[in-house]
Amino acid sequence: MRRVLAVIALIAVVFAAVTPALAVDPGEMLANPRLEERARAISAQLRCLVCQNESIDESNADLAHDLRLLVRRRLKEGETNRQVIDYIVSRYGEFVLLKPRFEAKTVFLWATPMVVFLCGAGAMVLFARRRHDDPGAQRLNAEERVALENLLERREGDVSG
Repeated sequence: MRRVLAVIALIAVVFAAVTPALAVDPGEMLANPRLEERARAISAQLRCLVCQNESIDESNADLAHDLRLLVRRRLKEGETNRQVIDYIVSRYGEFVLLKPRFEAKTVFLWATPMVVFLCGAGAMVLFARRRHDDPGAQRLNAEERVALENLLERREGDVSG
């Protein structure tokens, strides 16, 4: 019986770890399903400023709760998704966005991964060329080649005999 309970507990823990935990309370939800869907879509794009690695939709922090209520209130007032997001960004800065906007001030942020990738690829190509065309590597002359072949033949004879 203990094993069965242990297995059930393990399955529950794994299931809880795999499924996203949404912190939206039923009391927060809007009666209009379309507005609620929009609120959830906006909440999924906004970073919890307390947790910093979760959206406000997933966070249980008080600030995330307040931001979810703010989003819903502004949607009920008739604002568009963009207006709601712009309002929150104006109050909390670009950091509140989980996916930063592509603007002049964020070009460096967006371009950095590509620049690092290209530099790494270029370094690998240069390293491969230098290694392949190493001028320090010496070619075997005829005597050395014959001596090497003799050594290899002796070794093959020792292994097979």
